[in-house]
Amino acid sequence: MTLHPIGTVLRLLRQEFPELTVSKIRFLETEGLVLPQRRESGQRAFTDEDIDRLRFVLRAQRDRFWPLKVIKAALDRMDLGLDPSTPAGGSDQTRYAEGSPSEQGPPSASPGTDAGEGPAAGESGSTGGSGSDHPEPVGARLPTAGQLRRRRTIRLTPSELREHTGLDVAAYTQLKAFGLIRTDASGRHGADDLDVARECTTLAAHGLEPRHLRLFRVAADREIGLAQQILEPVRRRRARGAADADPEQLEAEILARTLALHVALVRAGLGQTQ
Repeated sequence: MTLHPIGTVLRLLRQEFPELTVSKIRFLETEGLVLPQRRESGQRAFTDEDIDRLRFVLRAQRDRFWPLKVIKAALDRMDLGLDPSTPAGGSDQTRYAEGSPSEQGPPSASPGTDAGEGPAAGESGSTGGSGSDHPEPVGARLPTAGQLRRRRTIRLTPSELREHTGLDVAAYTQLKAFGLIRTDASGRHGADDLDVARECTTLAAHGLEPRHLRLFRVAADREIGLAQQILEPVRRRRARGAADADPEQLEAEILARTLALHVALVRAGLGQTQ
């Protein structure tokens, strides 16, 4: 993985955004829109994905006039493997043009080509009511195999994770104790832990504590273990030089289908209780 200093990032992005400054990039970092790594010297180190995120943010501000809260929502969708294009709710050029000046950052802010048109992935393009006789397929809103395999480069310290999710120290400690979130070798949390912590925070409002949610971690680990067990012969053949399909891709495809199965079973169970 190539890491770039902030000067290189500035040079690359100024080709499209000539008024961009280092202070603007730092501002976007303080707003949580990009989270570069830190070298031992303390200097920022940006991945290619970080640069793409910055480019998306700058284009969204310049071309769509999106305020930061809308851009953050779009980035969250992108991190989940969903289409970040037009947020739900209508015209991006009109509805979101009223962001406060403070959200735009320094006057040198810029953003570029749009990120795509039409409904976001998994959202119906129909303007009809919710009582449609043709419900969308179970898997329409679920991540694809490719989206499951997509790795995100967000790295957060425990305090940053708590700040981003509203967890207090006690709740954070419980999530770690029950294996719902895990730090890497450097003591940081990845983007998946950010998603997990957000969902756990929301469920806590309904009285669900980490001890209740541990069963979801156990179920997820069992699903992954089952897929890996099934594909072990494929891995062995590949190791001997056979031209089998990529076991990592097959694993993601199996797990995408298990997610769809889980949703279908929950939906069926709800139907039986009504």
